[in-house]
Amino acid sequence: MPITRRAALSAPLATLAARASAQEAYPARPVRVIVPFPPGQATDVFARIVAEELSRRVPGRFVVENRAGGAGAIGMEAAARAAPDGYTLGTGAFGTMGAAPSLVPNLSYDPVRDFAPIVQIMRSPLVIIAQPDFPARTISEFVARARESGPGIDYASGGPGSTQHLAGEAFRHRLGLRMNHIPYRGSGPAMADLLGGRIPAMFDSFASALPHIREGRVRALAVTMPERAPQMPDVPTVSESVIPGFDVQGWAGLVAPAGTPEAVVRRLNAEAVQILRDPAIAARMVEMGGFPAPGTPEAFGGFIAAEVAKWRTVIREADIRLEG
Repeated sequence: MPITRRAALSAPLATLAARASAQEAYPARPVRVIVPFPPGQATDVFARIVAEELSRRVPGRFVVENRAGGAGAIGMEAAARAAPDGYTLGTGAFGTMGAAPSLVPNLSYDPVRDFAPIVQIMRSPLVIIAQPDFPARTISEFVARARESGPGIDYASGGPGSTQHLAGEAFRHRLGLRMNHIPYRGSGPAMADLLGGRIPAMFDSFASALPHIREGRVRALAVTMPERAPQMPDVPTVSESVIPGFDVQGWAGLVAPAGTPEAVVRRLNAEAVQILRDPAIAARMVEMGGFPAPGTPEAFGGFIAAEVAKWRTVIREADIRLEG
């Protein structure tokens, strides 16, 4: 049967319509959100808030998958190597995206080249905490004690290369202090030893430390953001007290494999920004120790590149190593 001109024209139109329909249907199946850390870690907690809200607002389910191991590298590599179709996202964070390129030899992914940034979810400053009976009761006294102590002051972190570790080393280096890094496998074990009196001090995230500070089990000496935190307005900043301009914060955000369609990235960004600007959700995040940080994909991409450059300089100058 001969093909009419109308039929010939209708075929490509039908194809275009089918493609448009498929795009409009996104997501047509569950979207996997890889978190490269164990459940309960700060990045995991905040990623789940956004994933749950996306599942409510977008016609599809966003399922968090924890792929821990290799200080986050295993999960981030899985996200980077996934099909760039919008059905696998990753949760990039300070350690895996900002610090890892300068700390991990032969890192299996490039934070800038291998991902399409979607949105920064949050930033989370750290707080320097000590045992309630620690002799130094202020950050200035802590610094003086670290200078006077022969063996130096031991401080705990959630592990080599973690935000807590790098904040402590940057603090030590800037002031020329005697401080000894004691790494743990996560903030939980480190906090347990601090509470048990086996370690005198710790650099920890707000999300982890706030409950203990509020209940008086540890004393907060200073926070690492430029301005005082609304959760503890009486606690000074490192910047105002001992190191002007000191600013070390953990952060997390959604990324997709490089090559993910721009329409998908824009759609997810628009939805996530609305979620993070919702007053109830923002208040919930602040109560948990994080600050929403919504913005454009371009802004998040620029932020990631700046973090890589910043920590390359800090790590080199302070001679920070992962050993021990």
